[in-house]
Amino acid sequence: MKIIPSNVQNLIDELAKLPGIGPKTAQRLTFYLLRSSEKSLSELGSAVLNLKEGVQTCSSCSNISETDPCYICEDSKRNREIVCVVEEPLDVVAIERTGKFDGLYHVLGGVISPIDGIGPDDLYIKELVSKARDSEIGEVILATNPSIEGETTAMYLQKLMSPLDIKITRIARGLPVGGDLEYADEVTLSRAIEGRLDY
Repeated sequence: MKIIPSNVQNLIDELAKLPGIGPKTAQRLTFYLLRSSEKSLSELGSAVLNLKEGVQTCSSCSNISETDPCYICEDSKRNREIVCVVEEPLDVVAIERTGKFDGLYHVLGGVISPIDGIGPDDLYIKELVSKARDSEIGEVILATNPSIEGETTAMYLQKLMSPLDIKITRIARGLPVGGDLEYADEVTLSRAIEGRLDY
């Protein structure tokens, strides 16, 4: 006996595939949407369908943007001698919220994770090394998450770039191990950037 209509179950199944959304949350969201107005559903559907329209990857830092280069890379007031290396675009947003960093960024697009089949060639690592070698960069801040994969990626980058004449630092341990930058508060992130150490 079918208790939930197929269209409703299909949406529950699709929402449950999203990170951080389990089956119960997917059910709650689906039934909330079922009670929503047609206008609200239409606006949500349109936003999802148009999500990638006009969004591109910055050729300089690999962040997402509406322009290439992105507004951060294009900003002449930014300190071009410091590059902060992060895992994902949300990490850029988190650090920018602190107002404590005025350099440039480099988004890796993830972390090295052999268990997930992600190696160095699957990330924007070659672009980072090329940028470090060919520009006026004097310091690279490794701001990967303090997880096993984040630490592995930071160690790999440090080893790869150590032959270059560049100062390599790691953000301070103001973040909990296993935590993500996007969930950290501004004070914690500010202290982590201000208290970074040589790597």
